[in-house]
Amino acid sequence: MGHAHARASGGKFLLRIEDLDPGRCRPEFVEGIFEDLAWLGLQHDGEPVVQSQRTGRYSEALDRLKEQGLVYPCFCTRADIAQSLTAPHGDAGSGYPGTCRGLPDDPVRREATPHSWRLDSEKAIALAGLPGWTEEDGASFESRREDIGDAILARKDAPSSYHLACVVDDAEAGVNLVVRGEDLRPSTPTQRLLQTLLGLPEPSYLHHPLVTHEDGSRLAKRDLAPTLAAMRDEGVDGGALAADLIEGRLPLGFRLSRA
Repeated sequence: MGHAHARASGGKFLLRIEDLDPGRCRPEFVEGIFEDLAWLGLQHDGEPVVQSQRTGRYSEALDRLKEQGLVYPCFCTRADIAQSLTAPHGDAGSGYPGTCRGLPDDPVRREATPHSWRLDSEKAIALAGLPGWTEEDGASFESRREDIGDAILARKDAPSSYHLACVVDDAEAGVNLVVRGEDLRPSTPTQRLLQTLLGLPEPSYLHHPLVTHEDGSRLAKRDLAPTLAAMRDEGVDGGALAADLIEGRLPLGFRLSRA
């Protein structure tokens, strides 16, 4: 869908390799992306942006937020967070209960202890408000306070999170339309807030329906959902498949579903 929009409007279709998670990113996965795109007949413009080669740019953006006092170090492990959320005082509706938000700054501890950096959403919203956004079809969306938590912006094992890296990359590449699945719409309020805090331009968005099984369940490896590589090996015509998807025609057994 993004490729079709870019070509129809005379724009560019950009490819970005989001390889900041060392536990999930492997060279063969990246190679698979190029093979899938070629099989589908989708050609990207220019050299791909490789996020692992741009960590300095993300650090600069994080430093700007640090200077404004809008982030704080978080020393919690996943187990710590899970335990705090099940405690009587934990906020079950929050992704993070703010355990480290009020800790005094301790440079010695930061130097000695692995930690993440989280957005202080209360301070950020107080400064920038709740920025909304516009979809490509003209629909307007308003961010709500409950949509934005203290998101991780840099992890113990990764120099940037999805949220921070995306807004920095989109701005520097001049992206004016972000096309992605509807399941990522909940990420937009946090990203719009970061764009406002960092003085970055606001793109338009197009969140499209997801391809699912006929019963509406998401495609997943554990359910043996067919991969593009498997379909290619079976002799499926990739170009024809891409054309059908653009027109909303799906193979038997699949449908378009809203998240």
